Amino acid sequence: MMRLPSFEVDAGTGLMRGVRRVDSPNFDARPAGMAVDLLVVHGISLPPGAFGGPWIDRLFTNSLPAGEHPYFAEVRALRVSAHLLIRRDGEVTQYVKFTDRAWHAGESRHLGRTACNDFSIGIELEGADREPYEDVQYRVLAQVVAALCAAYPELSPERLVGHSDIAPGRKTDPGPAFDWPRARKLAALAVAAARNQSRG
Repeated sequence: MMRLPSFEVDAGTGLMRGVRRVDSPNFDARPAGMAVDLLVVHGISLPPGAFGGPWIDRLFTNSLPAGEHPYFAEVRALRVSAHLLIRRDGEVTQYVKFTDRAWHAGESRHLGRTACNDFSIGIELEGADREPYEDVQYRVLAQVVAALCAAYPELSPERLVGHSDIAPGRKTDPGPAFDWPRARKLAALAVAAARNQSRG
């Protein structure tokens, strides 16, 4: 089993240390005084069902070439982003600072609150609804959640939801192939381990 990198978030700058950065222009300011208290898991593949390549970066930086694939012509005009992407091999890319509002959730609602972009962090997993996610993605996601919980005290593993949970009927990701019990268990263990280490 490969050794996972250690993640750390600077709550002041909103940056995660030690990860790849590609700055997306698709963000704006969170509402004044708005605490971050929700983690939203997404699934993404470009073209649909295909993994690898530069296309997710290109989508989030508004530079997707329409001629490369028929699907790209449909989505290239979208202005979307996420805070993080976890690739199939576990590589993490940050597109938007956590202190800023990424454009990942769209029309959404959670526990009666609308506009989830205001108070959430969006985490994309490279994957497809019915394609099993990789073991390393679950383990990296758990470490990412632990780092975010350490930086933003309103977050917890219980505050981990899917895009389909906040936009039911409109979105299906991360899909039925995503193992929620496993993801939540690993996240809880990683958060507990991080807390014990900080006490020690």
